[in-house]
Amino acid sequence: MQDSFVHKGKRKILVDYLRNRIGISDQNVLSAMNEVPRHLFIESIFEDYAYEDRAFPILAHQTISHPSTVAEQSELLQVRPGEKVLEIGTGCGYQTAVLLAMKAHVYTVERQKDLFDFSKKKLREMHLFPKFQSFGDGFAGLPTFAPFDKIIVTCGASILPTELLKQLKVGGKMVIPLGPTDEQVLFRFTKISPTEFEKEEFGAYKFVPMLGSTNQ
Repeated sequence: MQDSFVHKGKRKILVDYLRNRIGISDQNVLSAMNEVPRHLFIESIFEDYAYEDRAFPILAHQTISHPSTVAEQSELLQVRPGEKVLEIGTGCGYQTAVLLAMKAHVYTVERQKDLFDFSKKKLREMHLFPKFQSFGDGFAGLPTFAPFDKIIVTCGASILPTELLKQLKVGGKMVIPLGPTDEQVLFRFTKISPTEFEKEEFGAYKFVPMLGSTNQ
């Protein structure tokens, strides 16, 4: 699959939708969404619908998130170029690619071996290179590389993974969906001191569940 003028045109329509209908105003996010070819991360049978605001099945019974969800999480993260961002749940690599297009230094963890292999190959094919890509347990984060400016969790967690909060630097932010399997609420935690956090709530979403350990 190539990135054709038709794909680029559909991306522009998607970005207009994200700006005008969803209310995304961060130009860094909109530019990244306009740049990253989402159709390359999904199966070719869905290619014609890649730039609609829809989720699609990917490997390991997971999904690629709605573009609006990717844009909203990315905007809440308030990423500045050169910041260290930890992503929990690489998935197919689409959110990773958006963060890289936002000029973040991305460290990413995936527990599903099929998705880890797919995303690693796909990002390399596209000449996109996270600082570190790991097959492992997202709950544990990546303490070796901590602290991080920002942490984004792309799967719903039933409980708050406190280990991740420890890996944020003071002033850093974590965006995470929390709640039971059927519906989560999107939260942003800002670390205001080594032991204090400000918590903000941004409405209900539906994410795949965040699971511990790894799956070969």
